[in-house]
This record gives sequence, structure tokens and C-alpha cells, in this order.
Amino acid sequence: MISKPKGTYDVLPDEVKSWTKLESTIRKLCQIYNYKEIRTPIFESGKVFHRDVNDTSDMVTKETYDFKDRSDRDMTLRPEGTAGVVRAFIENKLYVSAPVSKLFYIGPMFRYERPQKGRTRQFSQFGVEALGSNSPYMDAEVISLGTSLIKALGIRGVKVKINTIGDKETRDRYRQALVEYFNQYKDELCSDCLNRLEKNPLRILDCKIDRDKEFFKNAPKIKDYLTPASVSHFEAVIEALKSMKIDYEIEDNLVRGLDYYSHTVFELEADIPEFGAQNVLGGGGRYDTLVKDMDGPDTPGVGMGFGFDRLLLACSLAGKNLNSKDYLHVYFIALGEEARKAVISQMNVCRIGGLFCDMDYLGRGLKSQFKSADANNAMFTCILGDDELKNFKINIKNNETEEQETISLYDVYPYVLNKLNSKSVCAGCKEKEVK
Repeated sequence: MISKPKGTYDVLPDEVKSWTKLESTIRKLCQIYNYKEIRTPIFESGKVFHRDVNDTSDMVTKETYDFKDRSDRDMTLRPEGTAGVVRAFIENKLYVSAPVSKLFYIGPMFRYERPQKGRTRQFSQFGVEALGSNSPYMDAEVISLGTSLIKALGIRGVKVKINTIGDKETRDRYRQALVEYFNQYKDELCSDCLNRLEKNPLRILDCKIDRDKEFFKNAPKIKDYLTPASVSHFEAVIEALKSMKIDYEIEDNLVRGLDYYSHTVFELEADIPEFGAQNVLGGGGRYDTLVKDMDGPDTPGVGMGFGFDRLLLACSLAGKNLNSKDYLHVYFIALGEEARKAVISQMNVCRIGGLFCDMDYLGRGLKSQFKSADANNAMFTCILGDDELKNFKINIKNNETEEQETISLYDVYPYVLNKLNSKSVCAGCKEKEVK
């Protein structure tokens, strides 16, 4: 038997509605915040993601799916969305048409990492990128959008963990301080952190292995090396969060996992005990040099990303079911070949009008077809036999009220539409009305 690749999953029909509901919520929220959707290729030139030999992030050094195409070009399945969006921003000169581009994306990403609950090798991600403004209020807006999404899904206890890694001058001074400090503990650092010490010592602070060791507690804090401009930017972000009544906590060791960040970095958490320590739902930060580093104009940016799997798992653990029940407006039961021909015609009329309809295609008996109507959660069942067909009539049953009537064969669509828009349909069925 051929099986799906390790670290991937099938989204089955009874699960898909949760995904589409999440996507719908995201799109509505992005419209509120005036972000426009962008779609970029699933694979890109390897240079889009492997830009800097000093990039020590696990995603770049260990987790990318890299391959050669038939023309011997280096390609990479996208492991995250920001770099591809920035490439598209530069290549299509979006900076010409608007001073600020506010974009969002939804799509699959790929990382070769150890599969675990809520973390897979192929995963769907939602992200936003705001390019063109270095305002701290743009940082606050992106954070606000993220917290609004979590709350819109019915998840409570949302908190922002936030820090600043400052400007280039700040990071240069801080890197030197970290190198001098951690050189004293080289024998206690993991192999990854030894490599980071040479290439990017800030990434040591993001280590999942060493961060609980005692000497980490006394490591230099970046707040002691911030330039006045960095302090001013961070204070403005914090004040904006306060004005929007967004709960936050300053986390001194937060640096995020990607090397292109500057100034604001943040993670969004939810109070879900079942998540344990890994309760981060999303995060992001400012990247004021990334566009220029990718050979574009000197353009500041700030962004954020969420994994769909984490969000859906959080909804499930919080008792928020996004998977609404499937239903049909009409299920047609035909008894005999001539009746089937007539039903197909009238069902097509109903479908063109926007009604959700189906019928039996196996030639089963009346009892089995009624069971199928029930299994499909049909609001109305139409039954057509030989006697009804001779008189151009059809029996229709309201499955909510159990009422049954005989109407003209050609009036099924207007009859159902009228019932859906009248009080004869229960209040709980309003979401099923045809708009």
C-alpha cells in the first residue's frame, strides 16, 4: 500500500470545513485591516532562502527541502512566506504603485523537521507583511491583527511576548558582548551554539537546549546596549499596545528564529493548559534590511506568521469547533428511470439557483434513499414516483417540521426558496439560507 510521506497529512472531507472557516475568518480580518492577498510560488530559487552564509537559523541550515531542477538550477520548497513575498514585491515593483504595501498570504510551507503534534513537514501558514513604513505604529498594527485573529477564533487569554533587538549599531555592540560572555562557557554550549557563537551569537539566546542552563541567566541583556533611536522605537510600540489595551510582556531573551529581524520581535501566546510550555501560536517582527539584502530598494518592513495546524489545535483544545455540520437544501428521491430523468432536470434548476442538492445514483430502494437523505442532513426531501410524474407533481417533505405537500414538479425551486426565507424554517437553519 502506498502511504503519504512522513510528516504530511490528509485533510479529509469532514475536516475541511474547519480549514475553510479559518481561511474565511482570516480573509475577513485582513479586509478589516486593509491587507491584500498575494500568492507566490511554492518553490523558489534557492537563493531566496539561502542568502547569507552567516544565517544560522535551523530553518535555513537544517530544514529546507532543496533540489536541482532538470536545468541543474538550485531550487527550494518554501519553508516560510516572507522571503517569497519580498521577492515578489521587488520583482513586480510593488513599491512604485503604493508607498506602503500591506499584504497577506495563505499557503503550504515545507520544513524537514521531526514531526510532532501541531508540527509537520508540510504545513499551511498564514502571514502578513507590511512593506514601506518604519513607523512603530505599523509594528503595533501587525501585533493587533494577530491578537484579533486569535480572539476571533474564540480563544481567550491572549498575550504578546515582545522584545527589541534594536538597530544595527545596537546589535553590533550586543554581539560583541555576547561573544565575550559565552566564550567563557564554550565547553558547556551545544554544538549548534558553538557554531552560532562564531557566526551569529544572538541566535544562542533562541537555543532550546542551552537556555535552561544556569549561566544563561547572567548573559548580557540587549536592553543595556540599545541606542536612543532603538529605545524610542520600542517605547512607541509599547505605548501603542497600551492604548489598544493589548496584554503584553517584555521578554529579554526573545530574538525569534530568523536572522533578518531588527527592532521589534514578538510572539503571540494563548492560555491553553493542554499546550504545556509550547503555547506559541504565531509571531514575527520588523525587518528593515531584508528588501535591500535581496537587491531591492531600501524598504523597511514588518510581518507575522501563524501555522494553521497550531491554530486549529488551539481551537480544538479550547473547545471551539470550527467544523460546522454539512447539509443539503434538497435531497431528491426518484423511483424509476423516467423519474430519474425528470429529477436530474429539476435538480439542475435548483443548483443553478444556488440550492445544495443531491440524489441517489445507485438505483436503491425507497428506504435506502430516505436514509441517504438523513445522512446528508437534508432540509427537504423530494419524492417522485410514476403517479406523480404522470401529473407533473412531486411530493416534498420538510424534514424539520415533518410536514409533507404535493406541489408542481416545476415549482421545487421557488417553493424551497420561499420556505428558506420564511419563518417555517427553524431559527438554527438561518445560516443555510440562500442569499
